[in-house]
Amino acid sequence: MSALDAARAELALAVLYLNKAEARDKICRAIQYGSKFLSNGEPGTAQNVDKSTSLARKVFRLFKFINDLHGLISPPAPGTPLPLILLGKSKNALLSTFLFLDQFVWLGRTGIYKNKERTELLGRISLFCWMGSSICTTLVEIGEIGRLSASMKKLEKELKNSDKYKNEQYRIKLQKSNERSLALIKAGIDIVVAVGLLQLAPKKVTPRVTGAFGFVSSLISCYQLLPAPPKAKTS
Repeated sequence: MSALDAARAELALAVLYLNKAEARDKICRAIQYGSKFLSNGEPGTAQNVDKSTSLARKVFRLFKFINDLHGLISPPAPGTPLPLILLGKSKNALLSTFLFLDQFVWLGRTGIYKNKERTELLGRISLFCWMGSSICTTLVEIGEIGRLSASMKKLEKELKNSDKYKNEQYRIKLQKSNERSLALIKAGIDIVVAVGLLQLAPKKVTPRVTGAFGFVSSLISCYQLLPAPPKAKTS
């Protein structure tokens, strides 16, 4: 492959990535929380960027609650334990509620909906729903990592006389475990961000701490959305 072909391939991946509304939302989220970190809650340019980007992001999330509503009514994967099913459905319900209420917050912040007190109340309720969904995600990921770990140990015993990393099934399980570990870290970070936004511990979780954790969480989200590079053709 020539340098020009390689550049075309990289640009194609970049176009594919930026065509995703979710990817653009997460890039804006990184800008939002980076600005929150810089402003530390103090008035100025950084805080203006934080507020304007936060409002702009809500447009990307219009009707997005349908995604988790669909997940709520979809059948679970075969063999999933009942506690994990219930946690997963709770996550879908809470996240869908957060996204649904967030639309009314957007209407209030833009001035279309005039009741400011009701807008602030809906905003707090939606954030509590988001925090609840992050807690459910954390518990689901812990449970799924445990299940994967058990199945990987069982597979290791079967492959004790061969190189386990050459086994495709083992590599797939290892990749899934790594992906779920990253999702677990992100969910844990998002809980801290929600605590900061709700000001449940204002002395410990300051706007700067919230901004730092939110920025890291956003970078993880951006990484998770990266398209898989095309496999090299073997002759």
